[in-house]
Amino acid sequence: MTVLQKKTESTNPIAHLSADEIEQLGVELDAIRQSILDSRGEADAAYIRKVIAAQRKLELGSRVVLLASVFPPAWVLGTAGLSVAKIIENMEIGHNIMHGQWDWMRDPKIHSTTWEWDNASPSDQWKHSHNELHHTYTNVVGKDNDLGYGIMRVDEDQRWYPLYLAQPLWNFINACFFEYGIAAYDLELGKNLASEKRRKTPEFKARYQQTLKKIRNQVTKDYVVHPALSLPTGSFLPTVAANFTANLVRNLWTHSVIMCGHFPEGVETFERTSIEGETRGEWYLRQMLGSANISGSKAMHFMTGNLSHQIEHHLFPDLPSNRYAEIAPQVQDVFQRYGLSYHMASLPKQVGSAWHKVVRLSLPNDFLATTTVKNLPSQLKILYGMTTKGPKVRRAAQARLTQQARRLKVAAAA
Repeated sequence: MTVLQKKTESTNPIAHLSADEIEQLGVELDAIRQSILDSRGEADAAYIRKVIAAQRKLELGSRVVLLASVFPPAWVLGTAGLSVAKIIENMEIGHNIMHGQWDWMRDPKIHSTTWEWDNASPSDQWKHSHNELHHTYTNVVGKDNDLGYGIMRVDEDQRWYPLYLAQPLWNFINACFFEYGIAAYDLELGKNLASEKRRKTPEFKARYQQTLKKIRNQVTKDYVVHPALSLPTGSFLPTVAANFTANLVRNLWTHSVIMCGHFPEGVETFERTSIEGETRGEWYLRQMLGSANISGSKAMHFMTGNLSHQIEHHLFPDLPSNRYAEIAPQVQDVFQRYGLSYHMASLPKQVGSAWHKVVRLSLPNDFLATTTVKNLPSQLKILYGMTTKGPKVRRAAQARLTQQARRLKVAAAA
């Protein structure tokens, strides 16, 4: 894996592994996967059917309560229930069904080819960008759209531009309207709109129209049809507000969970050249190094769609989500025996770590490392110059920051 080989031996997380050991690791993980495939059965099928039934009852009950949402207690209760229902549908049901985790049941109503979720992005487009691209090119810079959502600097080796100073703001806005952000990069909207030739292709026009239709359907359902049902009780506007709030809560929660899976400090990113000639064992290893888990209760794991077991999910994306907790100790054992770090922390710590990385990479390399209260004014002058001046000034300022960082490291070592 080229990107790892470029690192020094002291920071290379796989320097101690031989090629044969990496392939043996893959054999052991294949065996874990096969054990679940062989044991899938009625209990698993009953689980997903029970979850779908419970989610639909919760959503229906919440919408019934919102018919009287002009009364504050009903509004709070209905909004809370609808928020939870939307999260469950998005995370534990929609995401996992569209991964094909339940296709083995041969149930046409619970199948990756027929399921359409409560989201702005059409399922077919999401399956292409997520299943085919993200899971194939996990954390490969420039290939994995889920890494930084195509709008952020995600690695120190990426060239810094002043525009990146705004990436914490872009990330927050993206979190609030996450379903629309997903729809935009499923369409590869920026790249396609920037090219007249691309945006005029029949394929892009068809996908664009499909997305607009899906968004219209979602908006009509949440902001016209259901609020209209509340008109007799005078709850039209409170119901609109409840639906907006539920969508906002779902978007913020989903964004946070996904950020925790691939963006905390210590999770590896990879260069495009690192996957050339990649073997099965190396693919497994990239999933292990490029993913992070969230610790917590069974309820928390359920509400994340079991993406709190992001490592296990990326190793085995087609296994039923309710089995990830079962195999997590076996996967941890593989990490330990092969001398690898199993990246896991609580939700607040992982969210904080991910946002720290967003802020850190919005600034030039080593800017935070060289900034103290004493030299803050001079550091701000450097940053201002890098933002407003030309490339020569930026390169000179970057070199100055690097020199300062090296002096601090030497002083700390002494």
